[in-house]
Amino acid sequence: MSILILHGPNLNMLGRREKEHYGSGDQQELLRMLEERFPDLQFELFQSNHEGELVDRIHKAVDQEYAGVIVNFGAFTHTSVALRDALTLLPQDRIEVHLSNIHARESFRHTSLTGGVCRGMISGFGFYGYVMAVEALLQNR
Repeated sequence: MSILILHGPNLNMLGRREKEHYGSGDQQELLRMLEERFPDLQFELFQSNHEGELVDRIHKAVDQEYAGVIVNFGAFTHTSVALRDALTLLPQDRIEVHLSNIHARESFRHTSLTGGVCRGMISGFGFYGYVMAVEALLQNR
């Protein structure tokens, strides 16, 4: 069983940017943590700073077997109708994760255009939010 993780812009800079919001770990540390916590699962992480590449990856996932999809679209969360529309094509369960609490930050971050087409949203727990998302996806299997 595998889970797809989609990361949007600037998440390739985890561990180097705004550590007070995003922590000091990078994407590889996130994957190692998930693999250690869930040794029977496989994780595929796709990150892009380009909206169209994320839409294309979602389209590809429509015909792939995943136990679920975890999305953290970064800034695109608040702006992308295209990503929202693409997510509705997925037959897999979807959960949106944010490392920081988007409701405790600038007002423009309070609205998620993509979260409304996900089963749920986890915000503010750092990397542990991904653990919660995996556990939630496994509950529906």
